Amino acid sequence: MIEAENFTSVKEFILLGFSNDRKIQLLLFGVILIFYLITVLGNLLIIILVESDIQLNTPMYYFLSHLAVIEICYITSTVPVMLSHLMAGHGAISFPLCIAQIFFVGSTGCTESLLLGVMAYDRYLAICSPLKYAVVMDQRCQLQFALTCWVIASLLSAILDAVLVSQTFCGPNHINHFMCEFPVVLKLSCGDIQFIEKIVSGAGALLLLFPLCVILTSYVLILYSVSHMKSTVGQRKAFSTCGSHLLVVTLFYGPTLFIYVIPKSTSAPDHNKHSAIFYVLVAPLLNPIIYTLRNKDIHRSARKILQRKDFNQKT
Repeated sequence: MIEAENFTSVKEFILLGFSNDRKIQLLLFGVILIFYLITVLGNLLIIILVESDIQLNTPMYYFLSHLAVIEICYITSTVPVMLSHLMAGHGAISFPLCIAQIFFVGSTGCTESLLLGVMAYDRYLAICSPLKYAVVMDQRCQLQFALTCWVIASLLSAILDAVLVSQTFCGPNHINHFMCEFPVVLKLSCGDIQFIEKIVSGAGALLLLFPLCVILTSYVLILYSVSHMKSTVGQRKAFSTCGSHLLVVTLFYGPTLFIYVIPKSTSAPDHNKHSAIFYVLVAPLLNPIIYTLRNKDIHRSARKILQRKDFNQKT
């Protein structure tokens, strides 16, 4: 009974962020705010174009619009909190808000991983089985795939949050990061977490590797099919539709695999924090640019909307 009274429940965590220098904090605030606004506007543009242009009502662009929603949700679950901490000059975050951030970061990240696998399978069907594509990937199937990704990811994130809430946190409460992440917060628990870490690591590896295996298998079959095409135009079209997705896959899985491949004993203390900058800020910014930069359908749709707007203004 006396031991129980000596435990002090942690009410908030302190995110150490990047620097305590006030000038650097304000500079980071401006840079990160610009990144955030461009990312949100870029992904919103994709969603608006896909929804407003009937010619973009295809499975590929349907899944792309979901990916854009994921990117907006993901960056919004982290960056506004970062900006408030940089403006305030300290990184205090309440326990409930930290748990909520872990849920949204986890659910959106897992959804993106699963959705990238679905998008690779969609490209495989479109290129390798074009006659069956319209029948297999109908609107009902598209909705089922998208909902499955969201539901599975949300359930797993809810389970992780339940695990964290069940733990006892009695100090310390300082986190060497700019956001709450499940592994980092779990290490602050006062209880024995070795078994939980093994289970979570196994589940995380499965969730990461299964979509990656689907992606790799799909593109091996796509390359095989494309190599047997007699039409050079057909080969170019196939590669153009797959190139953007492959680049986005590399941006998503590259940093994630980089974090887990390097042994913890040889990693610098700030390794995870610095690596997280890429998948929190850079990747969500680059994704809409990658999908729109050389995409003729997106360019055509954007021109149609601009021409329609000019016509309405003149009349």
